[in-house]
Amino acid sequence: MQVVLATHNAHKVLELRRILGPALDGIELVAYDGPEPVEDGETFEANALIKARAASIHSGLPALADDSGICVDVLDGAPGIHSARYAGTRNDSDNLELLLINLEGVDDRAAQFACAAAFVLPADSAGADGNGEFIELALWPGRITTERSGAHGFGYDPIFLPDGETITSAEMTSEHKDTLSHRAQAFTAIMPAVRTQLLGDRQ
Repeated sequence: MQVVLATHNAHKVLELRRILGPALDGIELVAYDGPEPVEDGETFEANALIKARAASIHSGLPALADDSGICVDVLDGAPGIHSARYAGTRNDSDNLELLLINLEGVDDRAAQFACAAAFVLPADSAGADGNGEFIELALWPGRITTERSGAHGFGYDPIFLPDGETITSAEMTSEHKDTLSHRAQAFTAIMPAVRTQLLGDRQ
């Protein structure tokens, strides 16, 4: 059973294949080669569904997608859904640097990574229960550091210190991060629905 992964982000493709691992047994993730839809939703959930719907329509296959970002308490949740284009350049380093600048001198640096994972079936093949769309939201709380640390991961990982940890998410091994991250939580939560709809699993 093929499922299209609705992203052009090579980092995400590798990370999701690694995270989902055994949960993909019987399911083949295929790359998305279609156009990027306009992400004009006002929430992570809305944008994840926009991407999954577009990928499913383009490919004719069931689609998985996510929308994620970092939300800083003192900035009223910014960058939030605009995390990937916060600095206007769609460059990870620029986004990270702008966030550090905007938090200069700020003591309250509480933040959380958010990820919404969406699964959409083709319009003509709603699941046995009549439902064709599924969504899960997961949060990973922590704080923003004052400087970059670590060379792993991507995005804001070098300045995100998860609660209960002494290293940034960019300093973690992939195996460590996969037990904690927002993306791992969201996709782990949605996989039972994926397997039930595609393979009839009821566990």
